Parts: sequence; C-alpha cells; structure tokens
Amino acid sequence: MFCKRITLAATLAALPLSILAAEPTLTTVVVTASKDEAPPLATTVNMARVQALRPATSDTASLLRDVPGVSLYGAGGVSSLPAIHGLADDRLRIKVDGMDLIASCPNHMNPALSYLDPTNIGSLNVYAGITPVSVGGDSIGGTIIADTPAPTFAASGQGSLFKGEASAFYRSNGNAKGGNVSATYATESFNITYTSATAESANYKAGSDFKTRTDTGVTGHTLPLDEVGSTAYETRNHMLGLAFKGGNHLFEAKFGYQDMPYQLYPNQRMDMLDNTQHRLNLRYLGQFGWGTLEARAYYENVDHFMDFGPDKKYLYTAGNSSQGMPMNTEGKTTGISAKASIDLGPRDLLRIGSEFQRYRLDDWWPAVVGSMGMSPNAFLNINDGARDRTALFGEWEKRLSPQWLTLLGLRYERVNTDADSVHGYNTAYFPTSIIGMDMMSQKRDASNFNNSDRSQTDSNWDMTALARYTANANYDIDLGFARKVRSPNLYEHYSWSTASMMAIMNNTVGDGNGYFGDANLKPEKAYTLSVTFDWHAVDRGWEFKATPYYTRVTDYIDAVQWNGATNLQAVANTPNQFNVLKYVNQSARLYGIDLSGHLPLAKTGFGEWGLKGLLNYTNGENRDTGNDLYNIMPLNAKLTLTHQYGGWNNGVEFIMVKANNDTSDVRNEIETSGYNLINLRSSYSWKQTRVDFGIENLFDKRYDLPTGGAYTGQGSTMLLNTANMPWGIAVPGMGRSLYAGVNVKF
Repeated sequence: MFCKRITLAATLAALPLSILAAEPTLTTVVVTASKDEAPPLATTVNMARVQALRPATSDTASLLRDVPGVSLYGAGGVSSLPAIHGLADDRLRIKVDGMDLIASCPNHMNPALSYLDPTNIGSLNVYAGITPVSVGGDSIGGTIIADTPAPTFAASGQGSLFKGEASAFYRSNGNAKGGNVSATYATESFNITYTSATAESANYKAGSDFKTRTDTGVTGHTLPLDEVGSTAYETRNHMLGLAFKGGNHLFEAKFGYQDMPYQLYPNQRMDMLDNTQHRLNLRYLGQFGWGTLEARAYYENVDHFMDFGPDKKYLYTAGNSSQGMPMNTEGKTTGISAKASIDLGPRDLLRIGSEFQRYRLDDWWPAVVGSMGMSPNAFLNINDGARDRTALFGEWEKRLSPQWLTLLGLRYERVNTDADSVHGYNTAYFPTSIIGMDMMSQKRDASNFNNSDRSQTDSNWDMTALARYTANANYDIDLGFARKVRSPNLYEHYSWSTASMMAIMNNTVGDGNGYFGDANLKPEKAYTLSVTFDWHAVDRGWEFKATPYYTRVTDYIDAVQWNGATNLQAVANTPNQFNVLKYVNQSARLYGIDLSGHLPLAKTGFGEWGLKGLLNYTNGENRDTGNDLYNIMPLNAKLTLTHQYGGWNNGVEFIMVKANNDTSDVRNEIETSGYNLINLRSSYSWKQTRVDFGIENLFDKRYDLPTGGAYTGQGSTMLLNTANMPWGIAVPGMGRSLYAGVNVKF
C-alpha cells in the first residue's frame, strides 16, 4: 500500500513536466497565479501593518493580531499558537510556503510559524471558519497561509540586478534585540536570495509584582517578584532560495535552517534548550491556455531537546549533578502535492488537486544516571509514531450573474496512524511504602498500551458551500456552510503514562496539568454556518464588516480528570490544583461575532486622520458536560487612531479585554480580570530607509493574559503540587516596553 502511494505521489510530481513538454510554444511570462485564481474568503494581512509591527515583536503569529476572529495562546517568546474562533493549534491548517509543518514536541513548542522570522514574511492570508477545500483539510477551525517573499527578476534588457536590505531592533522590556539581512542577485531568468534573522531576549517584566516568591530551586538564583520566569529566548533563522523562470514557467528551491539555542516557557514544566530544523522545499508553477498548475515536494527534519532552564529546579536528588530530565524528539515530514486551476469558461473555474504527507515521530527521554525514578531505561513516550495523509479535492467556482458568485467543494482525506510498543524508565515492582505501585504504574500503563490496537485509519470528508451576493457597489453578503474533519495528532493518540511526573510533560495548552492519550479517539467533525455583511466605499476608503458564526463539533477532543491509582476516570473533579487528564471524545458548540472596520476622519494641514476598529466575541461550551471550553478569548476590542503626514505614519491603539470568568472546570482554568491598554506607534520613511519606534503598554499596566495559561515558570516544576509550584497564578502580560527599529534597503 505504501509503495502504491509513493508511486501515485511520484506521478503527480512528474505531471507538470509532461504538460510542459506538450506545450513548448507559450511566450507570455507569468510567474505567479492571478488574484482571481485564489479561492475567496481570505483575509489578507496588510503588509504595511506587518512592517510596522516587526520591530515590536519576534513572534510571527502575533502579526495576526488585527485579523477578525484571531487570538493567541500564550507560549514561548517566538511560538504563540494562533486560535481562530476558539479553535487552535492542530485544529488549524497552517501552511508555510505551501508546506504543512507539524509541531514535533509533547508541548508543541515548535509550531509552524515559529520557523519564520517576522522580517521574512511576504504575505499572510487567513481563512476563518468557512474554508474552501482547496486550502483546507485535516483541520476544523480555519487555515493560515504564510509565504516568504516571491522571487524577483531583472526586467527585460536590464541584464542583472542586485538588491538587499538590513534591519535591527531593540526593545527595552527584556533587553530584546536582533536584526536581519537579505540579499538578492537576479537576471531575467535566474534568482538567488539569502535571508538571515536573529533575535534574543531575557525574561520580561510584568507591570508590577504578580507572585509571592523569588526562589527558583536553583542555588543562588532568584527572580524579582515582577519578573516573569522562563520567558527568555534566542533564535536564528536562515534561508537560501533559488528560482528559474522561462516563458510561463517558474521553478523554485528553498533551503531553510533554524538553530534555536533556547526558548524558555512560563506555562510549561520544561524548556526548549535546542531546536534544529532543516527543510527543503521544491515548487513548480506554470500557466497554460487552460489555467495554472502548481506542484510541490518538501522535506523537513526536526531535532528537538527539552530540559529544565535556568529558572527551574534542576537537581532533585542531593549530591547528583546530572539529574535534570532530558527529553528528545525527532520529527520527519515528507510531502508532495499537485493542484490545478482550470478555466472552464468566462464564468467557471475548477480547482482540483492531490496531496500526500508522510510524518514520523520519535519522542524518548534518556535515562538519568543515579535516579531510581528515571533509570535504567530510556522512557519511550512515542516510539516510531506514524501519521500519513492522502487527500483529493475538487472545487467549482461559478459566476451565476454579476450579482451572484458560488463556490462548492468536496475533499476526501485518508489518515493512517500507528506507533510501536513502549516501555518506561523502570518496570520493576517496589513496595508501596518506598515509591508506589510498580514505579509510578509504568509497567501497568506500558502493558495496557502495548496490548491495545494502535493502528487507526480514518476516512474524512470535507465539504464547503459558499454564495456571495453583491447587491451594489457598496454592499456584499457572503453566506457559507462547511463540514470539516480533523484526525487526532500522535500525542492525543499515543502518549500513554498516567503517572503525574510523565503526564505533565505532555501538555500542548499550557494549563499546568498532565495529559495522556487514547489510541481509539475518533476524528473531530465540525459543522459551521457563517455569514458576512460587508458595507464599503467603492474604493474601500471606508468599510465595515460583521461576521456572526455558529459551529457544532461532534467527537470534539476534550479531557476528563483521571485517577492514576485505579486507572479510571475520577469520580469528581478536584478543583484548585493541577491534575492528570485523559483525552476523550465529547461534543462542543461555539458561536460568536467578529466586527471590523475603518474610516477616514479628516484631511488637514497637519495630515490625514483615520479610525480603525476591531471587536471579537466567542462563546464555547462542552455539550456533554455543560462546561465552558478551555482558552476561549473573552470579549475584546481594539480601536486605533491613525495619522499620516508626509513620511510620518502614527497610531494610538486602545485595547480593551473583558474579564475571563467563563473557564474550563475540568482543567481548573484560572480566571483573569479585564484590562485596558494603550500602545503608541510611529514611523518615518525615506526613499530607502525607515525608522520605527513606539511604546507598548504605555501606562505599565499589570494584567494577566486570558489565554496565557498557568504560571509554571520557576521552581520545582516536575511535581504536580508542591509549596514551590502553587496553583492559581496566571501568566501576566508584559509591562511597559519601548522599542525602536531601523530598516535600510539597497
């Protein structure tokens, strides 16, 4: 079966070459697909806004902060997890230069967007809720598409060109600094581009004291009461791109490399102490008389290492200098795809395509010499985990009349998952008085896992139906319905230990609890109905959008509290502490509304003034328990006063967030208070130079992040509950930070 899939994938990859050979006489040069060939419903992030935010953040996901319906799960300084309408992480499809990248980490510390520096973003598009099947698949919340800048070529007769840019930034809170360089050499048919970016920061400080302890468990190392432990990071990204064009055809090869020496986590028990990624991405794009064809093949290898960072206790055995708890992860992803946009006529466009992805994961924790609990074996968390996806889709876009546009799509995915047998650190039995039943139930849990049927095959069907009505030049309505399906990830399926020490190392949501999986989990199936009302000027000089939506999810993957001693679901939830939970299928519903708009205010002798606004509301409920869903961003709004005068661009942002009192009981989610923030931003641009500066959190407001998780950034983090790891402290937001950046193009 596997050989058949490889044969199919190779055939699809060779398809563009056969078509190219059949049509050698085309002369028009086209290197990118036309705008009309992209499926509708995307929200395109304004690149001018991206440019303004680059000096203020090293987290690419945070560039989505102005997209209606998008919020962020707090994580490391460059690795926030975006959420769309309350659905985050693997519930979204996130594509980087057309690649589907997977977080290879039991804490999802290396999500797809963490491999791109904000300075290397060429375009960002978001499909929230209703997602066309041509850009969806294996997700239920939406799709985020991030692309690096497209290759450029010398104009006809120009011969060659050389260009580049360099930038640097500094942020006061955390003493963050970094920069990037890029250089391009191109002829009329060849392009070579190199980009490099680096960023680093120490721990940031909150607006005021937020905790009652300074100790870290490390001798001689303390943290001030306003310092947010384990928020430091250092990251380095490199990319080399080659491109060739001839006639209507473009060939690209991109080689990416990330070296992240460390990224500490305030809401996880462990820290990332090394992450190395190598990726190769090959692409063909061509235009023919019948439409466009795109084919892609890519490979990614990730080596990931976790242990306790400098703010977390390292030695748990007196006199043992090699304690720690080293954790290794290796992920390998291979993908291939081919898709075509076919012009069926002046009013009809057909998109068809096929995709194949092969993912392999090993997650093992080496034995620790001298530790009775973590030796003599390596702990096999995921052993030769496998997840393979094969997909086919078709999508028909039709212009029924000048007023009506329709879109209908169908997608089939086959997802196969499996994992080999496992074992714990120690499978010997010890008397209960010494350490408890068979060394934290490792023998029992491993035996149960190894005797289970772990091979799963899911046949998933997605469907999208959309209608757009253009009433006049100032008013549009989009009405859509979608059925989306996502199969569980490998950690949801195959993490297996019920022991608290092991379970707390498997946590992708930052709530401080421990998790283990279920090989029999079913795919999540989401049904979404959404409508968008769009009032706007003919030239979009002003606009207002309102998008109410409703989503029902069957077999939603939530969690229940678990009793490790009896290996049964807990009789009742234990509040106000960290617990062990098991992933289970339940059901859920989400609804809400997104409002956004902008309008000019005045043109004066002192420049042009304008106003932008954004409001998001999401309500999520577990229909089986009646409890609120976890990490749902409360009602929030942003109002920005803009000003432009000559080379000056200025803005004052007002951010308002309601208290988060609708929290998940099963996870003992921490409630947070409402808050208001003010940010100032300004820039001045010359022909080839731009300077940015601003102040975030102008009044040094002390506030907690509603979706930042539980603070586990310092102390004895290996244990669920100790005097040094109290429950109930939320991760605070950053206090006042002044930033400045400069960008020079040549």
